[in-house]
Amino acid sequence: MSVDAPRAREAAGGRSVLSGVLLGLGVAAFVDETVFHQLLHWHHFYDKSTPAAGLVSDGLFHAVSWFATIAALFLLADLRRRAAFRAPLWWGGLLLGAGGFQLYDGTVQHKLLRLHQIRYHVAVAPYDWTWNIVAAVLIVAGAVLLVRASRRDR
Repeated sequence: MSVDAPRAREAAGGRSVLSGVLLGLGVAAFVDETVFHQLLHWHHFYDKSTPAAGLVSDGLFHAVSWFATIAALFLLADLRRRAAFRAPLWWGGLLLGAGGFQLYDGTVQHKLLRLHQIRYHVAVAPYDWTWNIVAAVLIVAGAVLLVRASRRDR
């Protein structure tokens, strides 16, 4: 085994995690945008202005999530082409990315910046708790997968 082989394996592992994180972000944002913004009409990405501004903010939000998804898939294709894809790290990254997006959305965007709430004209506490607990579960599951995969590699 050459001296560079462990470094190459570590780099491939990092790229597998990055691809998973980006896809997790993209998928979580896509689900948020599709379900809560478009189908249920509960909120827009930015609700502090007119409905037209909210729609534009939704479009920009959707575009960014789409770019994250495309970047993730390009990374994944490159890893597969090089036979360097590490599935446990990728799945851990995907769960971490989805949970990280959801926790960021539920804490920073909803509470700190108050860009929008999950829902309006109802008691939001059950929605907030559910949103953030699901985020924490996703993050913990992703972290567990990453730790297990790292231990297996040693």
